[in-house]
Amino acid sequence: MHPVETFELVLALLAVVVALHWVARRIGLPPATALLVGGGALAFVPGLPPVALDPELALVLFLPPLLMDGAYYTAFGRFRRHLPGILSLAVGAVVFTTLAVGFVVHWLVPGLPWAACFALGAIVSPPDAISARAVLQGVTLPRRLSALLEGESLLNDATGLVLFRFAVAATLSGLFDTGAAVSSFFFLALGGVVVGLAVSAVWMFVVRRLRDQTLIIMANTLMCWIAYSAGEAAHVSGVIATVAAGLVLGWYQHIILPAQVRLRGGAFWQTLVFVLEALVFILIGFSLRGVLDRVGGIEAVSTTMAVPVLGVVLAVTVTRFAWIFGSDVLLAALRGIGLRRARPLGVRQATVLSWAGMRGVVTLAVALTLPESMPGRDLMLVIAFAVIFATVVIQGTSLGWLIRQVRPVDRDPPAKMSMAESEAAIARARNEMVEAHAHAPDGTLVHPQLLAQSQKRLEIIERYAADADRFMEGARTHFEVVLIALAAGRAELIRIHRAGLIEDEVLHELERDLDVEELGIILQRGD
Repeated sequence: MHPVETFELVLALLAVVVALHWVARRIGLPPATALLVGGGALAFVPGLPPVALDPELALVLFLPPLLMDGAYYTAFGRFRRHLPGILSLAVGAVVFTTLAVGFVVHWLVPGLPWAACFALGAIVSPPDAISARAVLQGVTLPRRLSALLEGESLLNDATGLVLFRFAVAATLSGLFDTGAAVSSFFFLALGGVVVGLAVSAVWMFVVRRLRDQTLIIMANTLMCWIAYSAGEAAHVSGVIATVAAGLVLGWYQHIILPAQVRLRGGAFWQTLVFVLEALVFILIGFSLRGVLDRVGGIEAVSTTMAVPVLGVVLAVTVTRFAWIFGSDVLLAALRGIGLRRARPLGVRQATVLSWAGMRGVVTLAVALTLPESMPGRDLMLVIAFAVIFATVVIQGTSLGWLIRQVRPVDRDPPAKMSMAESEAAIARARNEMVEAHAHAPDGTLVHPQLLAQSQKRLEIIERYAADADRFMEGARTHFEVVLIALAAGRAELIRIHRAGLIEDEVLHELERDLDVEELGIILQRGD
């Protein structure tokens, strides 16, 4: 395909992304489901060129920024508090699923070598960070459940990739060393943490010395690929390196990055993640055509591969339920014998967690890296696609409905301070500084208006903290009037600019001030 045609195809895909997102919102589907199905349908449109998703490029292009985004916004306190549960899912559940799928595949396809069966298990075992993010955006979950799902999706890819590499090597060589596999896993994981911390330390050193906001935003954007590439170059886990760097950046960005950088950079990063996330799913759908052509079409799949495909899809689903409910029973037993730190999820949360096992780009990209000489390669590719489609379309579409039916209860204890109490604490700290600097050294009041404004603001916020719900009933009317006034000011600004009375620079400066003021009002209103 000519480079210009490739560029035009990418533009067309982005237009399709916008359309499919709009359709998904209108009919209440998760956007990931609409994109995956839409991409699969487009792949068979006559005249469209075939699209081949290069696996190495897919991993390095899409995975680092989306992992970084998840880690950057992860609630670190909850992540650390629920780390044992996260590791149980990210390591234990992945290993358990790999073994279970391997046994099921060998039972259904006896001629396939054991190591190849376990390689397939490793391909389909880790739920995908991108799929989980895309599906969970529109649902509200208890805090513990959110922490488990977010943490699992950040770390389990490393487990799946290590298992896959050892299984492939064992298939091709006929040798497998369990001790070497375990030690290699810990080396890759710990090495990834070290590389991620080192890269984030360099980031903090550099960003503190940059003065240009655009350069800081660019440095922040490049961090995900730098961390991932550094980890892979050091022969450790690039996934873990990216996650570790993202957690550090998320923790320190509040004290290192200026406010304007966070606002501008956040908007840019949100758009970038949206585009990459959408392209992932539509390209997965597009790749379906190549896989089906390779194995002889849908007829060949339905006649020769239907049983193992269905068996693996069921095995992937059932093993997740078995691991999560089995772990919950164990936690309940430990709590019953006096271990108070063991806190079972309960049936409601365990059900939702078990059903939220969507697979995505990592499963596909890893499957596409299978060597041509790998026994059962075509079957593995078809099964990988089937697992992605089944989990994203069926589980992703029904997850919101399941949550509404099950209604999982948030059992985590609430924070010691509410939002209103936190705002009051900030207002008191600000007022103390204003009072300290409102007077000259001789005691003369030099900033009376600033002091009066600060004290009035503190009085209002303390009334809000005392009874937030009742206060907001009257405040909303106030905010509506302010927004109407801002709209009138914006209209007048545009009028005098269109009349040629002010320069464009004045328009942009005053418009920015109005935008910031409007954003502040909208945030206070709770929109």
